[in-house]
Amino acid sequence: MDSFIIGVDLDGVVGDFYGAMRNIAAEWLGRPVESLTPRVSFGLEEWGIAEYGGYERLHRFAVTQRNLFLDMEPVRDAPAVLRKLSSRGIRIRIITHRLFLKYSHRASITQTVDWLDKYDIPYWDLCFMNDKDAVGAHVYIDDTPDNIQRLRQRGCRTIVFTNSTNLGISGPRADTWQQAEQLIMEAREEWTTGTLGLFGAADYSGWDSGA
Repeated sequence: MDSFIIGVDLDGVVGDFYGAMRNIAAEWLGRPVESLTPRVSFGLEEWGIAEYGGYERLHRFAVTQRNLFLDMEPVRDAPAVLRKLSSRGIRIRIITHRLFLKYSHRASITQTVDWLDKYDIPYWDLCFMNDKDAVGAHVYIDDTPDNIQRLRQRGCRTIVFTNSTNLGISGPRADTWQQAEQLIMEAREEWTTGTLGLFGAADYSGWDSGA
């Protein structure tokens, strides 16, 4: 490959998914936003959404009625750091599983593209898929525990972007986009010198965990 490729997740990594969902869920549930804990697990069970129809129903409302993927705020410093990485010749491949609900694909795709343009977030490729390793990248950055574990099981170098859903996952870990930038640049240096993956895909001992 001529370019170093990073596979970048969107929700919870580049976009403040949980912050946006918390505001929408408060409206949907008819509760003050302060009553919904920001420290959630994957699936948002802590907010008591099951008796109101569950996560899929809330997600559909958020996308189709409240423009979730267009109106959410970016994670702090994510657009700026991605612009820096792109200017250094790093190929940004965005890989997101936003099409898991039927009959909302048009809204999800349109909002995603418009949001990326709105915040001037650079990317070479935009992939809507669940099996993220199938499209290939030298290093991935993700926040979802199942995605991280699956990527690592398949031999993919993966950075954990920290939030409350993944605190039990081992590093390398980035709490901020500055830490993510450092880990990505270290990985590119290994790739440039031919040492990326030299010690095996499961060996992260040479990486600073950032935590």
